[in-house]
Amino acid sequence: MTLPLLVTFLVYISGMIIIGLIAFKATRNFGDYILGGRKIGGFVTALSAGASDMSGWLLMGLPGAVFLFGISQSWIAIGLVIGAYLNWLLIAGRLRVFTEVNHNALTLPDYFSYRFADDSRILRLFSAVVILVFFTIYCASGIVAGAKLFESTFGMSYPMAMIAGMSATLIYTLIGGFLAVSWTDTIQASLMMFALIITPIMVIIHAGGFDDAMMMIQAKSASYLDIFTHMDWIAIISLLGWGLGYFGQPHILARFMAADSHKVMKKARRISMTWMILCLGGAIAVGFFGIAYFAGHPEMMYLVDQGKQERIFIELSKLLFNPWMAGILLAAILAAVMSTLSCQLLVSSSAITEDLYRAFFRPKASQKELVWVGRAMVLLVSIIAFLLALNPESSVLGLVAHAWAGFGAAFGPVIIFSVFWHRMTRMGALLGMVVGALTVLVWIFYNWFNLYSLIPGFIFSSVAIIVVSLLDKKPAGDIVKQFNKANDLFHNKA
Repeated sequence: MTLPLLVTFLVYISGMIIIGLIAFKATRNFGDYILGGRKIGGFVTALSAGASDMSGWLLMGLPGAVFLFGISQSWIAIGLVIGAYLNWLLIAGRLRVFTEVNHNALTLPDYFSYRFADDSRILRLFSAVVILVFFTIYCASGIVAGAKLFESTFGMSYPMAMIAGMSATLIYTLIGGFLAVSWTDTIQASLMMFALIITPIMVIIHAGGFDDAMMMIQAKSASYLDIFTHMDWIAIISLLGWGLGYFGQPHILARFMAADSHKVMKKARRISMTWMILCLGGAIAVGFFGIAYFAGHPEMMYLVDQGKQERIFIELSKLLFNPWMAGILLAAILAAVMSTLSCQLLVSSSAITEDLYRAFFRPKASQKELVWVGRAMVLLVSIIAFLLALNPESSVLGLVAHAWAGFGAAFGPVIIFSVFWHRMTRMGALLGMVVGALTVLVWIFYNWFNLYSLIPGFIFSSVAIIVVSLLDKKPAGDIVKQFNKANDLFHNKA
């Protein structure tokens, strides 16, 4: 089994690096390196947004949770689908236009700075620091996930597995930038979808068919079939609330900014949402029908019991497919990890290069210099994340579970109001970010009502934006003109 897996992984990784080399030749300036020159088509935009969003959680965490607790764990998937759809519908096209109108902004801090004419540069600094801190921790989490995959698959030591899991992603991101990340995301998203369609079908077949599988699940425990099991309304609202996070995730919003036109968003939305629903549905089905499979094969239960539930996709792939096909399916986990890690590395590098190095130290830096500084920052963030990940049980990695809430509350309301409300002011944006981030941190510490911290963070941030903006002096005429220009362009009036 090991040889087919090794060969499959090596072929896959080599392909990703070759794409990185091709992208290297197509990268001519810093705009190409961090946003692909805003020339990404609808299909690549759609799949890249999806792949950058869904990490190893899609193929390990979600199936494992459903296998352990049943269909009630699907509430989070419902919330994510709703949030992602609204993000595509309301924000994607508008953000693409607004960032271009506002001095062709390349990053979110860049956009905030120009959108609100922030001469003090405090918006740029605060948002860049938030991105850098959270994404460095995110990157550490991705390295740990990749390391555990290599460790369990090939029996490597943890440090060697870290190096093996990180190296390929680092290489193609370092040399190819956004183009490499987007092109590889497209392949990785396709592989993830293939794995999550074929695997549940095979699980159902080997469990005796759909009807027999449902009977076995019912016989084991009726609670597996009840979507409200172990769920009160606070828990349901908290899981659905995950969808709010989409409005503030820099790595996803960057895909909207890189599209060649806001006009491709309708097509991209349909492709991305179809991909997302198929993948989330497949992941839930793997865990759900896995209950029936292992109920019919109790001698195999040791593979996924005693805290090993997240390995259910891995074990089912090995049990139900020949070694070569299993290698392809397990490469989907690597694809999920690599796609998310590469996006996080690039956004972190962009925050340092564009929003700190260029903005505060080298405003007249050449395009060539910025590209190479960007590459150096990818390497630097990788090294820091590697050091954080050396201890997979390190408490700092526990913060990753809250980073989604932090980004969603700090940036989500600011993004929404910035493209819909011309009356929003610089102080409104700043206080909205601060209140959102602080609310999440305080709520995590006290865990009031067991409510997910993103929900109060998002609400309080929105209230802060509205109240502070209304109390503040109205935006200058030039800012309102820029807003109206972007709004007209989005509605094809200009």
